[in-house]
Amino acid sequence: MQLTEQESEYIQTHLDEGVVTITMNKPKKLNGWTSEMMAAFRSAFEKAKADDGCKVVIFTGTGNYYCAGVNLGGTLKLMAPKKLHTLIIKNNEALFDLFLTFPKPILVAVNGPAIGASVTSATLCDGIIASETATFSTPFAALGITPEGCSSIQFARLMGEENAKRMLFSEGWRPNAQEALEVGLIQHVAPAETLQQQAQAIAVQWVKENRKRSFLGGSKLTELQAVNARESIELANCFLSGPFLKGQAKFLWSKKKHVPAMMFFLLWVLRPLWRLFL
Repeated sequence: MQLTEQESEYIQTHLDEGVVTITMNKPKKLNGWTSEMMAAFRSAFEKAKADDGCKVVIFTGTGNYYCAGVNLGGTLKLMAPKKLHTLIIKNNEALFDLFLTFPKPILVAVNGPAIGASVTSATLCDGIIASETATFSTPFAALGITPEGCSSIQFARLMGEENAKRMLFSEGWRPNAQEALEVGLIQHVAPAETLQQQAQAIAVQWVKENRKRSFLGGSKLTELQAVNARESIELANCFLSGPFLKGQAKFLWSKKKHVPAMMFFLLWVLRPLWRLFL
């Protein structure tokens, strides 16, 4: 697979024994999902889809983090609120549809802490192997937003209603790798130093078995796509709510990200006017 200069700045790819490994490669940014990162791995998935030599994909990261989740300051731009609302729905739905509609098996190798969309998207793949250093966080309730990535149904199917509620709504539970294995969120745990080798061994076995694409928890594609569409609308509504806009402005300002902070602040201040036109 040949990557463009823009793609290779964000990801690495490697083909071995029918397995394409797509590696997020912005460790200093905790492999956060900016627009550029998502465009880069989307392109890599499209190339893997078209490559007859690719039978299975491993998706992983470099550094101490698997992924710090979607970087809102790096993905949302100031624009007319109605247009922004539509764009949030479109982009969120497309992000998870990338994983849902990919036709070849995907094994996610979580090399460290995973947050938000990087967790929910992993549950839309065929399997998850995690380093002993991994943790899994979906802080939607703390952010004042609704679940995404089909987690409103997929989490309960994988680990039961109570554990799903603990992660999504009540406690903000952040299981470590062993806890995630015990409740059924993931399927394998490996020492950090052998994670990639063990992931490769599993993927090669899938190639030998001629494994076909499937979903964890017995879920079906059409159902998950419908849930993704519904959740994307609910998420867009939350993103343009007063409490969320104000909270994001304060958070980004505290991180000295003044330009995106001002964008959220302006949206919050002007919300009484523009919300009438949504």
